[in-house]
Formats: sequence, C-alpha cells, structure tokens
Amino acid sequence: MAQVQYKKKRAVVAMSGGVDSSVAAALLAQDGYDVVGVTMRLFNAPNEKVARLNKSCCSLEDVEDARAVCRKIGAKHYFLNFEEEFQKHVIDYFVGEYERGRTPHPCLACNDRLKFDFLIRRAELMDADVVATGHYARIKERNGQYSLLAGTDPQKDQSYVLYTLNQQQLSKLALPIGDYSKDQIREVARELGLSIADKPDSQDICFIPDGDYNRFIEPRLKTKVHGDIIDADGKVLGVHEGIHGFTIGQRKGIPILNSTPRPMYVTNINAESGQVTIGPAENLMKTRLYASGVNWISGSAPVEPIHAEARIRYNGKNTSAKIRALSSGAEIEFEQPVRAITPGQAVVFYQDDVVIGGGLIETSLPNLATPISEESSTITV
Repeated sequence: MAQVQYKKKRAVVAMSGGVDSSVAAALLAQDGYDVVGVTMRLFNAPNEKVARLNKSCCSLEDVEDARAVCRKIGAKHYFLNFEEEFQKHVIDYFVGEYERGRTPHPCLACNDRLKFDFLIRRAELMDADVVATGHYARIKERNGQYSLLAGTDPQKDQSYVLYTLNQQQLSKLALPIGDYSKDQIREVARELGLSIADKPDSQDICFIPDGDYNRFIEPRLKTKVHGDIIDADGKVLGVHEGIHGFTIGQRKGIPILNSTPRPMYVTNINAESGQVTIGPAENLMKTRLYASGVNWISGSAPVEPIHAEARIRYNGKNTSAKIRALSSGAEIEFEQPVRAITPGQAVVFYQDDVVIGGGLIETSLPNLATPISEESSTITV
C-alpha cells in the first residue's frame, strides 16, 4: 500500500535581513514548515553601499543577508517591490502628520498596511498557511478567539506597534520569537550557524538613517504653517518657520531666548493658527486624552468603562487608567498624570500582558477636578 504524502504547511516570513526575522524563519523551518522568505523593497536607499554597521535597513546587503539565511535553512526567497505602497501609506502619511503639527510613528502604518494587509494578501497567492514576522510579541488562541500578548522580554517587547491587528489577521499570523529574549535569539542564530547572529539592530526610522527628520521632511512639505511661539498666557515670545519642526515635550531647538532659569518645553501645537505654546515641565503633565481609530483586538468594544493600563509611547511605561469606548474612539483617564501626551502617537491598552486595543492620540483633554465615574456622560470632542 502506497504511503500517503502529507503536504507541509507553508509559512511566508517577512525578512528584513536582521537577526530577529531570520531566526523567526529558522524556527519555523525547524518546526517543519515549508518556509518562503519575503524581503520587501520599501524605498530606494540613497546609498546602496551601506556599511554593515549602518543602523537602517533595506540596503542590498540586507537583501543578501536574507537570501543567505534562506539558503542556509533550505527556504525559497523572494524580493518584492513595495515602494509605491510604502510611499503612499508610510512616507506620505509621515510627512502629512508633521505638516499638521503631529508626531507620527511610521512603524504603525508600515505594520498595519504593508505587513499585515498587503503582505498577507500576497501570501494568500503563494498558498501560505501562515505569515510570520520577527516581532517580539505573542499570539494565543483559545476556542477560536485570538489574543495578542506582549513579548516575554520587556526590554524588546513590540506589542505596542501591533495593536491594529484584528481577529482575522491574528488567525493567519505567527510570531515565533515572542517567547525569547534578544540574547537568546542571538544564541539560537549562532547555534544554527547563521551569518547574521551578531548583526547590529536597526535603529531610528528606516528611511531616515541619519535621524535628521527636518532635512527629510522639508523638501516634501506641501504647505508650511508658520506662526508665533507663545507662553501659557498668550504672550508672544518669538516666531517659527513651521509647526512641522516641533513635537510635544520638545526642549531643544525652540527659537526663543529663554529669559527664565527654568527649562521650557513645547506643550501645545495649534495647526490652524500655527501657534506653538511653550511652558515649564509641569505643563506637560496631563491625566486625560481622546483617541481616534480605536481597534479592539477582540473585535468588539466594551459596553461599560474598563480599568486597564495604557501606554502612550513605544518605550513608555504602562499607567493605570479608566477607558471608555466612544462611537468615534475612546476617552482615557489616567490615575496618575502622564508626561507629554502627543497627538499622532498611539495609546495602547493592556490588561496584564494582554493587548486589548489601542488608537491614535488626537488631543489631551482638560484634567478633571474629581475622578470620572462609571455613570459620567460622554464628552464631546
């Protein structure tokens, strides 16, 4: 009797050429998957002869590193051009947000639209059973319901940038390295003989490797919103050449002569008037915010206000908060003031290590004299 041949499950792995995505691919290959590595060309790097110590990504060397790993683990490798999508959904969005006086996190847009939208659709054409990335986060399934959890290594956890995932996407996604620390991942790479085991991590924004945001943004602006620099009382302290050059919490580079002994920070940016307000550090401390575009991982918003923890920046700390879902987003009130609530950044909600949702910060709200109650009426934003 002929032996039945079972087809291997296929995993399409987004591979940047770095150690994290390389080990993710290798672990899946070890688990018996037919691995297909995909490196996405996102933009035309200004200098293709990028040194190995470069802190960006997307160089030709990165592509070759991904191919070398695929050869090592016996996987196919494809190089897909996503430049048009990246320009529209990441770079144009990034510049447009600064143009509006906001501070975007481009990794959110890249993950949401490219890796977990376009790439999943491409993977379906490759007859893939699962799409995988090298993010430090975890996925758990119980009775057909999927949960997103923080990575076990708090220093590397990347769950903050994954809050946009929905149940359908989570059902098709694998995050193989979420249970490991960075040191463990490098050790696995050495044990497997991968050449990228000691390759430096990518840092900064991948398409701005020198970290000079203004030099990148300036020539791409459609409009510049000029205006006054004022204090909390409305007194004009100076003028500026565009709100795109500021972010909430900024201290350096404010074009005024500070006549006080205390440091001054950007506390508000008005995109309509062009006014940039500055003040002392305590003016940055807020307890409430409104977020739009909120995604609830479970697929449904809570009917009543919930107690959870919220994080307002990638490397920030979680702070206890009360969260009320609104038809257009959510209102968040923190138990303790948080510093520099910044429009354009994400606020992500956690219960223990489980991500329950998140959205984009639109504005801070006036602090309440008394704590918000369960029966409080919905605010108008």
